[in-house]
Parts: sequence; C-alpha cells; structure tokens
Amino acid sequence: MISRKGWACALSALAVFVFTVAIGTPAGAAQRHVVRISDDPFTAAIAPTGQHRTEVEPDTYAFGDTVVSAFQVGRIANGGASDIGWAVTRDGGHSWHHGFLPAATVASTPPGPFFGGSDASVAFDFRHHTWLISWLGLHASGGGAVDVVVSRSTDDGRTWSAPVVVDAAGTFFDKNWTACDNTPSSRFFGHCYTEFDNASARDLEQMSTSTDGGRTWGPALATADSVHGLGGQPVVEPNGRVVVPFEGTTRPSGIRAFTSDDGGKSWNASVLVSAISEHRVAGGIRTSPLPSAEVGRDGTVYVVWQDNRFEVGGLANDIVLSTSRDGTTWSDVRRIPLDAVGSNVDHFITGLAVDRESAGDRTRLALTYYFYPTADCTAATCQLEVGFTSSRDGGQHWAQSRTLAGPMALSTLANTTQGVMVGDYISTSILPGEEQAVPAFAAGLAPSGGAAFDEPMLSANETVHGGGIPLGDDPVVFTGGGPVGGDDSGTVPPTAF
Repeated sequence: MISRKGWACALSALAVFVFTVAIGTPAGAAQRHVVRISDDPFTAAIAPTGQHRTEVEPDTYAFGDTVVSAFQVGRIANGGASDIGWAVTRDGGHSWHHGFLPAATVASTPPGPFFGGSDASVAFDFRHHTWLISWLGLHASGGGAVDVVVSRSTDDGRTWSAPVVVDAAGTFFDKNWTACDNTPSSRFFGHCYTEFDNASARDLEQMSTSTDGGRTWGPALATADSVHGLGGQPVVEPNGRVVVPFEGTTRPSGIRAFTSDDGGKSWNASVLVSAISEHRVAGGIRTSPLPSAEVGRDGTVYVVWQDNRFEVGGLANDIVLSTSRDGTTWSDVRRIPLDAVGSNVDHFITGLAVDRESAGDRTRLALTYYFYPTADCTAATCQLEVGFTSSRDGGQHWAQSRTLAGPMALSTLANTTQGVMVGDYISTSILPGEEQAVPAFAAGLAPSGGAAFDEPMLSANETVHGGGIPLGDDPVVFTGGGPVGGDDSGTVPPTAF
C-alpha cells in the first residue's frame, strides 16, 4: 500500500522562463550546453511530501515545429509527484514556455482532486486539433486507488483543462501511455488509444479508446489472451493498425506486442518480440527494460530496450533494437553501437524517436539514453551521463554517440522507495520531415541556496546525423533471465509509478 497525506494551499501563478545551463563534463572534454525547460517551484509548505526541487520522467511529442513535454514535478518517495509539469516549444526546441497542470492535485492552481500525479505521456490528435497529456491520479484516501486521466489543450498547449477520466475503477492502475491515429486516409483517423495496466490484477494489460479528442473514453479492454505486463507504448501505423509493444510478464516473458485492426474495438492476442536479458544497473538507480517504441511513414515499428545479451558475462547493458512491419513478426534483436562490446559502459533508460515522415532506408531515428562509463561502480562512485546518437538509414548505421549531460553524482537525484530516480523512461522527438531531434531528460545538478536538490527538466536541439557505425551483428551470448518489472506472482512491479 502507498500511504498518502493531504496537502493544503494552492500555488500562485508562475512566471514562464527559459535559460541555458551548463552541465559538467569530464576534464578535457568539450563543454555542452542544454536548455533548462522547467524547474520545480513547489515548497514544503505547499507540497510537504514532495522532494523539491526535482522533476523526473519526461515524455515528448512533436507536431510541426511544436514539441510538448510532460513530466513529474516534486517527486514523492513512495509514489508519484506533487503535480504534472508541461513545457512547450513552437520553434523546434530553441525556446520554451512551461507550466503545471491545473485542477490536478492538491498542490495545483486551482487545486485538484488527487494527492499526486505520475507517469505523464503526451499525444496530439490531429483530427480534433487537441493535445493530450495522460497521467495517473493518485488518491489521498490510500488503499492503492489510482485513476487514469487526461488533461486536454485545444490552443496549442497554452492552457490545459481539468483532468478527464479515462478509467476510475477504484483500483491500482499503472504505466499509462497514449497515442492517436493522425493519418487522414486511415479509417480510424482521430481515434486515440490509452494503454495502462491493472496492478491490482497482476498487471493485466488494458486499452481504452477515444473518438472525440479525449473528451470521453471507452471501456477498458483486455487482449484476446488477457496478457499481463506494463510499460506499453501504442503506436499507430498509417493503415490504422495499432501496435503496442510492452514489457510482458505473462510467460514466456520479455518484450511482447499486441495489435488492433478495428479502431480499438478489440485487441488481438500478444506475441513475443524477444526474451529479455538484463544487467542489474549499479548504484541503486531506478531502471528496468521498459521498451521505447516509434513508427515510420512506411509502417515500420521500431522498439528499443536495455539488454546485456551481447556482452560476454552479461556485465553491462547495451541498447538493442527490433523492428516489425505488422506488429506480429519481429526482426532479430541487434545491438545499437553506442560503445564497443566489452567496453564496460552500461547503457539504460531509453528514449527513441523516429521521424514519421521518413521511410525505408531513409528513415531518421534518434536515441537519448543514460549511461555509466564504468558499469561496476557503486552508489558513491557511479557517474551518470546522458548520451545521444542518431541514424539516417532506418537504424542500419549510427552516428558516433555524444554526451549531452554529466557526469552526475547519484546523490543529486530524487530518492524513491525503488532507488534514486531520473525516470523509468525518457523521451526524444524528431520534428516531422526535418532533421532536428528534441530530447527531454532529467539531470541532477549541484544544489545551491540551501536546497536539497536541483534536478530540473532539460532539453537540447540536436541534428539527426548519419553515421558509418553499423548496427551490431555481434555473436549473441544470451544469458537468459527474465523481466525485472514483475512476474505472475501477483506482487506489485518495482516500476510502479
């Protein structure tokens, strides 16, 4: 159970700001600059259970030159955050405006019905010209009651509505994600799909559909095989087929996927994409092999996750990739060449972007991720960094990876009951039809002014480069293992909230 205490007081209106912040780099390395797109303004007087100043776990979505990001603000140790923040750029990531969802939590302005919020996901409904932030609303009454809700914006992210209920069954829902069908020629143009799992029912996968811009949502539906799992990320192919890769806990466990061909009226049985073999990341940082999924103009679905199968002895994680044209048949798993096999660099927490206006061997991809330069570090010695790479040929070759932020000491990150936290996931978006990628990620900076933390939400504007480093075809040394996120035992998964 997650105990919850009520909060009082509302937060006064916040000024919009944007400025750059220099992130530390190793001695002798060129210094990078990123943009601070939001900062936690809450205080202990307003939100006493939150850890301030912390912002974690972002998602992004790009439409035209507009990118919207959403994230947790004021992380609470045992689940959720003081509110859900948002940040919007309308010039491809060069300048940003930000704020916090209204009528959401007791710390919001105006106050809302929930004790806290978590797991923000961003989508855009082209047919209804509506931005959606789906998130989890944690009830103050305790007992594990968590609702799935969406906040809507019909003015390009300038203002946001009070939350609309997707599902409020009085149970413990987790790990929601929303995507919309934005292809005008699709039979289901304007359908939006929200995935979540029922953690009170061993992570039963659920899907709900809206056809009116997120104003109302249909009933929660299970797949034909009533599959269990978490962290599903629905993507919509141009023909209207919905593909949902997720971390499956139904045996055989691993990365799995299920589909719908009728606009969300029903959901097909799941298939296994691949088993998972994962190195447990050092330092007590919160992470698991949740997938990150995107789709190109030709309907190819790309899925990445952290995995140690290519490392002799499995002593570090790579980021690996599988693709599919139909959501049912998947390619062999291959290693994205961020570092050489045996380098002892540990890679984890992925945010994949695919330019949905590109296709075939000209598909543009971008990947943001966290890494330790030395996998076998300790909580006191681990140095966390943020990496970025890209591809211009559908992932067959990759540019040399580069560091966006770090090194960071783990002591600068928010604490949770499941480890220090930057997020269970992060995000990258590519401006459609362009060569610019916009990531969003949390970074732990050295606090000042007596604050315990300075963990803001950051972004950058990165060019999608090609490269000559081929997708890894190293011999597989699969070491077995199963998903870290849970099993069929009925226990709450460690990635909850």
